[in-house]
Amino acid sequence: MMKRTVFLIDMQSFYAAVEKVYDAHLADLPVVVAGDPERRSGVILAACPIAKTYGVQTAEALWEAEGKCPQLQIVRPRMQLYVDISTQINELFLTYTDQVEPFSVDESFIELTGTPHETDPEETAKKLQEEIYRQFGIVARIGIGETKILAKSACDLLAKKRPDGIFTLHKGRLEHDFWPFPIKKLFGIGRKMEKHMHSAGIRTIGGLANTPLKRLQKRWGINGELLWQYANGIDPSPVTPNTHQEKKSVGHGMTLPKDYTKQADILVVVRELAEEVARRTRSERLLGRQISLGVRGTYDTPDGFSRQIALHMPTNDGRVIYRAARTLFERHWNGTPVRSLSLSLDKVEPDAFRQLNLFDELEDQPALNRTLDTLKERYGADAIMYASSLTDAGQALERAKKIGGHYK
Repeated sequence: MMKRTVFLIDMQSFYAAVEKVYDAHLADLPVVVAGDPERRSGVILAACPIAKTYGVQTAEALWEAEGKCPQLQIVRPRMQLYVDISTQINELFLTYTDQVEPFSVDESFIELTGTPHETDPEETAKKLQEEIYRQFGIVARIGIGETKILAKSACDLLAKKRPDGIFTLHKGRLEHDFWPFPIKKLFGIGRKMEKHMHSAGIRTIGGLANTPLKRLQKRWGINGELLWQYANGIDPSPVTPNTHQEKKSVGHGMTLPKDYTKQADILVVVRELAEEVARRTRSERLLGRQISLGVRGTYDTPDGFSRQIALHMPTNDGRVIYRAARTLFERHWNGTPVRSLSLSLDKVEPDAFRQLNLFDELEDQPALNRTLDTLKERYGADAIMYASSLTDAGQALERAKKIGGHYK
């Protein structure tokens, strides 16, 4: 197999960096971008390097960050701006290779295999850094490897700690550069899997890499094999342009402003999610055959569940989606506080036609849904909604002011 050259390019403190570019007086100040500065319970979405020197961290509560750094400059997120700049940065990458895969709004994989730029990858990485900074004023860190997992690991674990922000993770150097890291640092390892690994006596990436594969397969099945491959730098997946354009599901998630403990309040938000998922599905002229609901607890009680249920017929109707999601919630919720919810309509297909079942009544109301969509397009997302959204539990009015969950 031909040796590959893959980059994972990460924009340092992307949201905060963009805000500093657009507001020069913030340049030398500790800046964070927070979900809602007016709510001290809001979460830090991005912290600039200066803020991080005070111990401020991404994903911590705003009140905690202000306690560490009283002079903190708090900026509302402007998601559409960040998305626009991310698109422009990816267009720059396309001048180097047509193999560009956005991984998130601030990260992209690019593959240089077979291009003139692969002859000296680190020199190419330096040129890319210089161009990104010159055009956008943003610092980039770049991980380089023969596979996507090596490039991602090189960036996250090593490049971000180097002054030049570049690191190449060679397969022949895994034992020295990669394996000593604790197991939680491996991509794909969450808190629960970390605990499972520890219970199996596996505490480092090297420990996993050198565990007999059959033992891992017996305990964790295909997931155990996949994590073993990652620990050994094995990842045959290609860098795939337009990979995120092929829809497999339509989803929406929400972090709540406080812990929700009452079922009635939680279901208000579930209904809002169902209506938003339905609206998005209709806008893309799709139908879905399966509902997935994810519920997460607080930091103190990180309980939760993620469950799916198949539908009798494909749908894009919010009422049908809500009923299925409510069934999942009532069946699996254990009564602990809820801080975040996610809902998706899966196994989507084009809404060109649908196969009707003679024994099941069609529950969708296409004419009504078209009318509702038209009203929202013309007068805004808050033009019409369920009365329950006007209660204290409702979030739809607040979300109508935002893009991607953050203020416009």
